[in-house]
Amino acid sequence: MAWLLAWRNLAHDRSRFAVTLVGIIFAVVLIAMQLGLFLGFTDSATVIIRHTQADFWVVTRGTQNFEIALPMSERELHVVRSVPGVAQAERFLVQFVPWKKPTGGDESIILIGFDLNSGLAGPWHLREGHLEDLRLPDAVIVDQVYLDKLGINRIGTETEIRGLRARVVGITQGIRSFTTSPWVFTSFRNAQRLAGLRPEEANYVIGTFAPGADPRQVLATLAQALPRSDVYLSADFAARTRDYWMFTTGAGAAVLVSALLGLLVGAVIVAQVLYATTVDHLTEFGTLSAMGAPRQFIYRVILGQAAISATLGHLPGIGIALTLAYLSQYSAAVVIIPWELALGLYGVTLGMCLLASIISIRKAMGIDPAMVFQK
Repeated sequence: MAWLLAWRNLAHDRSRFAVTLVGIIFAVVLIAMQLGLFLGFTDSATVIIRHTQADFWVVTRGTQNFEIALPMSERELHVVRSVPGVAQAERFLVQFVPWKKPTGGDESIILIGFDLNSGLAGPWHLREGHLEDLRLPDAVIVDQVYLDKLGINRIGTETEIRGLRARVVGITQGIRSFTTSPWVFTSFRNAQRLAGLRPEEANYVIGTFAPGADPRQVLATLAQALPRSDVYLSADFAARTRDYWMFTTGAGAAVLVSALLGLLVGAVIVAQVLYATTVDHLTEFGTLSAMGAPRQFIYRVILGQAAISATLGHLPGIGIALTLAYLSQYSAAVVIIPWELALGLYGVTLGMCLLASIISIRKAMGIDPAMVFQK
């Protein structure tokens, strides 16, 4: 009975109910997009690390993030390969370099150099071209999101990297950079040449553990053998990079604050529209009191209105947010809304609606039943 009365209260004034739902939908979309944007940024900050097959990373001591690391010599590679428990090790290169757009102008890119023979690293989601094409001289692979930014319109386009010739042989889909500089993939040797590094220089040594080896023991041995380097499990290095960008830089702090503000603004919107809905029905609640309805029944009606509003507002709201998140795969800023977030947002929406209703209950319970008989 309480749920039926709650629905009739809401549906009686359809225009008011529509305004309430629009407010809730807007709040859900706002919260989902801000949190999804935050998740998208944290994902893009570690995407290269997570898509390698490496178990561990050897970096120059003090390195705080993946994109910025000082070169190390080839000696570290030989030391790593000599440590018991290491199955495979290779060098990896990451370097900011200038890209000359064929259409005119320069753009900063992040050059990624990897070993084509090992399979530990490299681009994925190739839309055009083949990975083996990187064996060709001067070959590079870029992502479709950055084609306009790089002045590229097709495979085979020739350009210059740090004044040296480069040719696009492949295009990936959905590999975004957290910074404003696009990733550009190439073979390790070609990356050394384009970045202007000496043949013995690289930024990282990545590797895998031998079957049955104790990862912690191998890491301890590597740390002892490489006093000028830091050694991380891949997950730990990804977390270090994520924390650096998200919590120690202005960019990450801005995204985090925006997500929190989105949650706060959404909560205020929901509280306001539901409180207004309850106040608009004070006469009906006064009638119930005059008829002798117990307080618990009125509580159930008001909370039922909140639950119905939360459900009917969340479903289209999260649908819109998921659609926008899907479309974001074609933009530079990706929005990620996993099913856990979508489900959790229903709980958040319901909680906000119930909280707003609890606040309005005090107003409803303070009504004088005699008001029903006043003109």
